[in-house]
Amino acid sequence: MNINLGTPYEAAIKKIIEKGYAGNQSEVIRQAITAYERMLEEEELMLVHKAVEIEMEEIKSGKVKNYTLDEIKKRYNI
Repeated sequence: MNINLGTPYEAAIKKIIEKGYAGNQSEVIRQAITAYERMLEEEELMLVHKAVEIEMEEIKSGKVKNYTLDEIKKRYNI
């Protein structure tokens, strides 16, 4: 794959290689993509945790009705 990133990015890649963080351009790009994927996973986890917090607050405040396991079994004839 051939990609033209432009001067600023090429300079950044060169600096990363010169400092020894990566051995070549492909390695820099792979590391950047891996870091980006990790960031997205962390963001998704944070959003899930926030949603759980909101849901738990609604349950605690009485805005959302919760049911016991026995109530659910009875309701669905399980």
